[in-house]
Amino acid sequence: MLTLEGVHAYYGKSHVLHGVSFGVGQGEIISLLGRNGSGRSTTAKAIMGMVRVEGSLLWKEQSILHRKPYEIARMGIGYVPENREIFPDLTVHQNLMLGQKRSRSTGRWTFDDMYAMFPRLRERQHTEAGVLSGGEQQMLTLCRTLMGDPDLIIIDEPTEGLAPKIVELVGAYLLRLKERGISVLLIEQKLTIAMSVSDRVLVMGHGQIVFSGTPAALESNPATRAEWLEV
Repeated sequence: MLTLEGVHAYYGKSHVLHGVSFGVGQGEIISLLGRNGSGRSTTAKAIMGMVRVEGSLLWKEQSILHRKPYEIARMGIGYVPENREIFPDLTVHQNLMLGQKRSRSTGRWTFDDMYAMFPRLRERQHTEAGVLSGGEQQMLTLCRTLMGDPDLIIIDEPTEGLAPKIVELVGAYLLRLKERGISVLLIEQKLTIAMSVSDRVLVMGHGQIVFSGTPAALESNPATRAEWLEV
C-alpha cells in the first residue's frame, strides 16, 4: 500500500533522512523504532507532506510526493501526531465529528465503535477536551483520526506519558485496527508494545533504516538493540 524508496527529507538546510526505503502492506502493523533524533517522526512528516522531501513516495501505486497534507489525508492516510492536537474548547463528541470526512457515505467506524473501544470517552463525550487527562486526550486523538476512515494510520508515540493500563488499551486498539484491515505505522520507543503487536519492526539511526525484520529477529539480535535502541 505505502512504499518509500530512497526518501530524503530536510528541515531548511538540515538533511535529516538519508535514503529511507520500506513498505507497509495491507493490514500490516509496522513499528518504527529508534532513539530520539533518529528520524522517526520526520519519516511520518515526510509521508504526510509536512517537510521537504526527495525520492519516491507511493500510496496505492500513486505518487504522493509534493502533495498537501490534507490531500494525503483525503487519500486514506491518517496521522496521529505526538503532541495530540485536540481542540480543547470543543467537547469529546465534537472533536470526533471533526474527524469525519464530509464526502464519505459509510465508513468502518462509528461513534458507538469509538465509545465501545474506549468507554471513558463515552462517559466524557459532553466534556470539553481541554480538561481531559493526557491518556484520555490520546484516546480521543486516535479515535478522531479513525473517524476519517483511513486505510493506513501513522501513530507517533501513542504511549508517551501514559499509565501502564492505558498502554495495554492502546496495544489492544492497534490489534483491533489490524482485524479491520487497517494498516498501522507505529512510531514507538517502548519495545514491549512494539514487539507484541508488530508484524515487522524497523530500526532507525542517523536518518537511515539500520534494521528490518520480525520482532523475533530483533529479539535475537542484541548487537542491534545495544547500538541503536538501548540507553
